[in-house]
Amino acid sequence: MPVIVTGAGGFVGRQIVSRLLAQGREVVAMDTVAGGIPSGARVVAGDLGDADVRADALSGGVSSVIHLATVPGGAAEADPAASRRINIDAMYDLLLEASAKGNKPRFVYASSIAVYGDPLPAYVDDATPLSPKMIYGAHKAMMEHAVAMFANRGMIEGVTVRLPGILARPKGPSGMKSAFMSNLFHALKAGEEFTCPVSAGGTIWAQSVARCADNFIHALSLDTALLPPTYAVTLPAQRVTMGDLAREIAAQCGVSPDLVRYEPDAALEAAFAAQPPLTTAAAEKAGFAHDGDLATLVSSALKTLD
Repeated sequence: MPVIVTGAGGFVGRQIVSRLLAQGREVVAMDTVAGGIPSGARVVAGDLGDADVRADALSGGVSSVIHLATVPGGAAEADPAASRRINIDAMYDLLLEASAKGNKPRFVYASSIAVYGDPLPAYVDDATPLSPKMIYGAHKAMMEHAVAMFANRGMIEGVTVRLPGILARPKGPSGMKSAFMSNLFHALKAGEEFTCPVSAGGTIWAQSVARCADNFIHALSLDTALLPPTYAVTLPAQRVTMGDLAREIAAQCGVSPDLVRYEPDAALEAAFAAQPPLTTAAAEKAGFAHDGDLATLVSSALKTLD
């Protein structure tokens, strides 16, 4: 039976679909439009909130679901109703419908560090409580509990992974207020000047999109007994400053780091570039990993821009 990937046309989704196809897996790729999805998958294009679209995706059965589709942070804040419709209602229906197939499918849910709140606490580890402030983080936290409830009732095998900053997103509007992290890569690779909206000393949690995709593939087969009772972990990430990130990108692209000018926006920095020390023991115990070092992260992220 197939693996269903929602949000398959996104920059993480495309990487995951490619890996699954390379493994010889049957893939049903769901997204609002068919463009950008690797060939070889059965594409189901349409609105995730449409019951007929979900029924089409599930018509051939399901072994696992990787649920990436979302109304992201800034877009969710601007349109809470749209966020509720997709991030809560459609996902809950998908949980019900997938579990109704009767074979206890693995359901891997892409949550977010936004569940910890804005601003983040002074230190984050596996004991840090969820305390979201923004619509996006609140809806993600709600559905983490839904995944755990379905898993506790024996209806699915649940795995929730909270994503840090994933680098580097495609150029263009994404609805993510944190898009400046990826835009830095695009500018320096093109040898262009870049105005960074946070300070050089601003700290972020980062992981390359290739490593992120590998972590999702791992989530399909890991022993869920290794997970906490919530079935949720924060993915390992490297904590780096924007200045160090810019210098490493510039070095690998053969351009001057002086192309980057820093004009911090206090609110943006507080929300996205003041990320504290992070410990992810539960995720590491379950076999998840980060890129290893900053040079590897940057090299991997740059390759995805080719």
